[in-house]
Amino acid sequence: MMNSRSLLLFRKSITYKLFLAATAAAVLISTLVSVEPPEKLPTKDDNEHRQNQQLHPELFQIFGAAGPESLAFKKDGTGAAAATGPYAGVSDGRIIQWRGNESRWVNFAITTPDRTGCDGSHDHVEAESRCGRPLGLSFNEKSGDLYIADAYMGLLLVGSSGGLATCLAKEAQGIPFKFTNGVVVDQTSGIVYFTDSSTKFQRREYISVILRGDSSGRLMKFDPVTYKVTVLLDGLMFPNGVALSKNGDFLLVAETTNCRILKYWLEASRAGKVEPFAELPGFPDNIKRNQKGEFWVAINSRREGVFNWILSNPWLRNFLAILPFDFTRAHSLLADYRGHGLAVKLSENGDIIQILEDKSGETWKCSSEIAEENGYLWIGSVKLPYAVKLRVSQ
Repeated sequence: MMNSRSLLLFRKSITYKLFLAATAAAVLISTLVSVEPPEKLPTKDDNEHRQNQQLHPELFQIFGAAGPESLAFKKDGTGAAAATGPYAGVSDGRIIQWRGNESRWVNFAITTPDRTGCDGSHDHVEAESRCGRPLGLSFNEKSGDLYIADAYMGLLLVGSSGGLATCLAKEAQGIPFKFTNGVVVDQTSGIVYFTDSSTKFQRREYISVILRGDSSGRLMKFDPVTYKVTVLLDGLMFPNGVALSKNGDFLLVAETTNCRILKYWLEASRAGKVEPFAELPGFPDNIKRNQKGEFWVAINSRREGVFNWILSNPWLRNFLAILPFDFTRAHSLLADYRGHGLAVKLSENGDIIQILEDKSGETWKCSSEIAEENGYLWIGSVKLPYAVKLRVSQ
């Protein structure tokens, strides 16, 4: 048995750890939605790269849902954008299409046949596992088919006319997908590359993926001829968006927890090799390549040193993870008030060549995708009930 002095020291130790845990929890949530700039960004000259925010944004309001996470444009087979688009997956499980000639969004596809209780303006998070939550979108330009990474339904496909999507894959190597996320189609081969952010946590638990230091994420490919799914990389920490290089010799994948982009070589002489591509000033979501071969990376929120401190203390990280507190919900609510918009453009070599930022978060925040099409930047967000369109700064 403990004597009184040992018991007192034990109680003080527990109290101190609880205090540290509570403090860390508050700081963690604050970190993930912070609007304050870090001391240093990984750029050669901050002032040269930062964008002037007087870009006259256009807002494309979405009714009955929010969170246009990914934005895809349908091509005509020659690389030119078609008259309609973009297409976006939203919080109630629909994929919607912007019709410019009608100035409105219209329904294009759904990822599950059961739509009971899915529609309407309410919190859709609790119904995601039943209604679906389409995240990454990518068209096959030759066929017009749209590939969909639905967080709960897996990898899906819908034809050029829309409607109910068909499931292509829900597991790989006998392990079910838990958080299907990014997707991109190789327009030459038709091969589809996609990510499963975690095999342990669902999308509605995304903060736990980071907080737990979960490394069960995978990068995979799907062959539309054989319907075979191949795991290219495993052991990833929150793999998110994916993008192909202009000539198809390498693939990029965002590793959200580590705030970096990895390069996976496809070229025969280096096939399968992985190397760091870029370190980022925050937590990346989707990646989109433009016509020049550069890459736009959407940053959900900034990274600060305290977050690294939390993850470097296993006992603290694990203690926070088991607290009866919904960190994901808290983060989502605080982002409504403290979120801001951030994106970076990377060269083909991984250098940051441009930073786009809305510090106030008044126009856009919690960036999920930046798509550059026909002289404009289209911005998606996991939070906002609209998409944003900006003219590309020359």
